[in-house]
Amino acid sequence: MKITTTTLTLEQVKRVVFKNEQVELDPAVLDRVQASFDFLKRFSDEKTIYGINTGFGPMARYRVDDASRAALQYNLIRGHCTGAGRPVPPLHVRAILLARLNTFLQGYSGIHPGVVTLLAGFLNHDITPLVPEHGSVGASGDLVQLAHVALCLVGEGEVFYRGERRPTREVMDEIGLEPVRVHVREGLALANGTSAMTGIGLVNVIRARQLLELSIRSSCLVNEITASFDDHFSEELNRAKAHPGQSIVAGKMRDVLAGSRRTRKREEYYYRHDAGEKVQEHYSLRCVPQVLGPVLEAIEGAATVLEREINSASDNPVVDRESGNVYHGGNFHGDYVSLEMDRLKIALTRLTMLAERQMNYLFHDRVNGILPPFVNLGVKGLNHGLQAAQFTATSTTAESQTLAFPMYLHSIPNNNDNQDIVSMGTNAAQITATVVENAFQVMSIHFMAIAQAIDCLEIHDALSPAGKEIYDETRERFPLLVEDRPLHGDIERVNHFLQAKEWTR
Repeated sequence: MKITTTTLTLEQVKRVVFKNEQVELDPAVLDRVQASFDFLKRFSDEKTIYGINTGFGPMARYRVDDASRAALQYNLIRGHCTGAGRPVPPLHVRAILLARLNTFLQGYSGIHPGVVTLLAGFLNHDITPLVPEHGSVGASGDLVQLAHVALCLVGEGEVFYRGERRPTREVMDEIGLEPVRVHVREGLALANGTSAMTGIGLVNVIRARQLLELSIRSSCLVNEITASFDDHFSEELNRAKAHPGQSIVAGKMRDVLAGSRRTRKREEYYYRHDAGEKVQEHYSLRCVPQVLGPVLEAIEGAATVLEREINSASDNPVVDRESGNVYHGGNFHGDYVSLEMDRLKIALTRLTMLAERQMNYLFHDRVNGILPPFVNLGVKGLNHGLQAAQFTATSTTAESQTLAFPMYLHSIPNNNDNQDIVSMGTNAAQITATVVENAFQVMSIHFMAIAQAIDCLEIHDALSPAGKEIYDETRERFPLLVEDRPLHGDIERVNHFLQAKEWTR
């Protein structure tokens, strides 16, 4: 992918991060970086500028002599490599690298062009720095996580390359990449900003869109299994409510259910009444547009904010060559990302709760009235069906409900009270990533339950074409369950399939 402007879309991010598409930097974009660097180099002579000839944070009141400028930048990187915990997943680190690259391409950081070419080199060779999960408070951005990235860019630390954890310099020498050399403020620029929370957040949004599509399809299949009436996803009913997300979800449901011979027309019911038949379905079947509509709007709201963030200068100070000045402020603060990640994890927890309730409806024979307990196709009492799998889905949903409490409200002053209000944006993004993983796990068990129910009722041929397709794909990973067997591998296979599934938006 050739980057010709400083504006990246979510689809472009997906191509680079998920599909390992190569990054090519247009000369015009590099010229912008070069011009910013040249301006800062001239401007910084004989001036006091934060992070170039001063200490950092509360120590900014101390002047650093000119002979120690380079050492200052290296000390910042090394001194902030204090992360702890498990390594951030390589997929997330690729997104962090891309977010940092695009921040520099805005031309407001005054860094040498060699920094952006090396970032592109790491992406193109699929080198992912070892970045511990814990460390950022999201105020001077993601200082700790980005310092670990910076450590690798200067040829130190460790990286993951071709599935192995190796010393960075060893891999760089093998490939022929040169480490970043400090010129003016490369250390501070590399460590300063919201690129960790933004990168992780972008991955969350991309995967959230997948989950929404899965939730719509699973909801449609449950409505087919139960032979629901079709008016609750009708255009007429949903346009009577002014929220666009609701109407979009209902429209998607109509598209997915096109060609189904299982849903029923309400008009036919008006002229008869069967004793004992429910006039309306349970809420988890009937209220799908109203439940998933807000989820859709939360996902798309987060997508908008994250796209803006990756196309912004999240640095401090900001080098503005057009006005001929350097501006000190707080563009590294992560509140925008933090708030959207909290909204997203709440929305995705709600999506997970909907799947869990639909699954319970299929498992509960006294509620659905048409299926055996736990869609058990073996001998009742002797075999268990998906009874134990529900435990996993329920406990995983409960974890997400607890994780959904907002990190945005957990500001704790630190840094000698210099950072007296912080965003916790990276924590919010990483917890949202866990909620995303949990949602896929619950959805995997849900699709297994759906497949069992379809086979129990022998309705495969009456499903919509879209429903048949995902049923068949699920069955390829999860063979018919009659006799009890360990299901861990089945859940894992279905999970991998659902995460890799591409949807036409």
